[in-house]
Amino acid sequence: MTPAFEKLQKHLKQLPGLGYRSSERIALHLLVEKPERLPALVTALEEAAKAVRRCTRCGNLAEGELCDICADARRDTAVVCVVEQVPDLVAVERSGAYRGGYHVLHGKLSPIHGVGPGDLNFATLLARLESGEVQELILALSNDVEGEATCHYLTERLAALPRPVKVTRIGFGLPSGGGVLYADSVTLKSALEGRRAYS
Repeated sequence: MTPAFEKLQKHLKQLPGLGYRSSERIALHLLVEKPERLPALVTALEEAAKAVRRCTRCGNLAEGELCDICADARRDTAVVCVVEQVPDLVAVERSGAYRGGYHVLHGKLSPIHGVGPGDLNFATLLARLESGEVQELILALSNDVEGEATCHYLTERLAALPRPVKVTRIGFGLPSGGGVLYADSVTLKSALEGRRAYS
């Protein structure tokens, strides 16, 4: 392969979810099989790089000051769902079960990987909470050590607020159609802790 091809493949391989074979296949597709698609892809990437930014309120993707969700007057701004990444927000939104606001942290606390509070989108969240607008904070973070540490950090910071905010955590449990027999111990523990009244 040529140096230019290898450079393209190397950059593609750095994208999440792409390994050596996938990046090679995409590079060959764009350069050999469908070269007519390349200019449109390059233009779309350049336009997105210029237009897309973080929403100043919640950290979601936006092309203006606010994202479409924050700009929607029909949303319940008193309830805010905290997620790690934008794809998490998309997953919750796709469920159709939630009509409140969001806040994207863009990661979770991980001292081992050098991710501290200053590296995450905490400042704007705390400002929203201090304004008194938010009445409930839903923590929809991963059910792992880093996710728990992030939840703990947030609840500690909330304790210092002049006005109390209700804090809830999404339930974790068995997937729909899944059985107890095949669930791991962490999932079963979360399912038991997240149980609710059965009526």
